[in-house]
Amino acid sequence: MSMFHSMNNTASALTAQRLRMDVISSNMANADSTRSVNGDEPYRRKSVVLEPKEGQFSSFLNMAMSRTGGSTAGNGVKVSRIEEDRETPFKMVYDPTHVDANENGYVEMPNVDPLREMADLISATRSYEANVTVFNASKGMMMKALEIGK
Repeated sequence: MSMFHSMNNTASALTAQRLRMDVISSNMANADSTRSVNGDEPYRRKSVVLEPKEGQFSSFLNMAMSRTGGSTAGNGVKVSRIEEDRETPFKMVYDPTHVDANENGYVEMPNVDPLREMADLISATRSYEANVTVFNASKGMMMKALEIGK
């Protein structure tokens, strides 16, 4: 394991959480968009799917439990995909004056729940802050190690 392994792991987590915050802000910005780019349906909520860069958690756990040697440290996290929420139905709002209202006066609104988005945003922000703390602690330990060599 290199000296910068922890910083690389933390940097990957920072990048992933930053993208997660960007997707959440996009969801919030489009919470009232009744037309998507192709124009046939309202905006669909998007979410970020994260996965380990290499290996699975179970393989690291088995190595640690069997003590077969080797590094039990992970290799960071990556964004595997950004997926649309196809399970949550659109909200139907009665507004007969709206341009996109159907013949009964209902408008299909995006399946974005602002409360859920804010909870996800707080989670992503806290994770980002925790990773910044880890990064700074790693940097501080490296600086102290360099001072020892003086």
